[in-house]
Amino acid sequence: MHERITRHFSDSIDAKVRAAEALPPMIAHSAEVMVQCLLDEGKILSCGNGGSAGDSQYFAAMLTNRYERERPSLPAMSMTGDSLTLSAIANDSSYHEVFSRQVKALGQQGDILLAISTTGNCPSIVQAIQAAHDRDVQVIALTGNNGGDMARLLQADDIEIRVEEQCPQRVQEVHTLVTHCLCDLIDEILFSGDF
Repeated sequence: MHERITRHFSDSIDAKVRAAEALPPMIAHSAEVMVQCLLDEGKILSCGNGGSAGDSQYFAAMLTNRYERERPSLPAMSMTGDSLTLSAIANDSSYHEVFSRQVKALGQQGDILLAISTTGNCPSIVQAIQAAHDRDVQVIALTGNNGGDMARLLQADDIEIRVEEQCPQRVQEVHTLVTHCLCDLIDEILFSGDF
C-alpha cells in the first residue's frame, strides 16, 4: 500500500513539474485578461462537471470571498452550484444545456467564461463555450490530454490552459493548482500595487 501511495505522489509531482515548464505564459495571460474584465466591471462565470465542478465552485468562492488576503469581493459565479437550476434545465431540456442556458441568461459582452474539463470533451461544457461565443463572452478553457472538442471550438481571443496528461486525476490536480495561481495573480495585480 505504501508503494502505491508513493506512486500517486510521484505521478502528481511529475505532472506538476511538466505543467510548470509549459503553462506559466497561458496562466499569466489568463490572469491579466481576468483582471481587465474585473476592472471593466465584468464578471467571471465558471463551469465544470464532477471534480471540475468542484474546481469551478472553489475558484468562484475564492474570488467572491478571498484567497490569501483580505480584499473586496470580486464578481464571480460558478454555474454548478444551483441544484434547482441544474435539475430544471436537465429535466426540461437536456443535461448538455445546463451551462449554456445559464450563459445565455447571465453572460454579457466583456464577461469571461472559465470552462473546465479534464478531457475537453464534455458536451455541456462544449455547449457553454458555444453560448459564450454567441454572447461575446471570452473563454478561458482549462483542458487536459489533447484539448478535445473544447480546443477545436476556441476562437482567437480565447485562451486554453492545456494540461497534456492522459490521466484525468493528474489533470485535475494541476487544474486546482492553476486556479490557485489565477487567484494569486488576480489579487497581486489588483491589490498589491507591485505589478
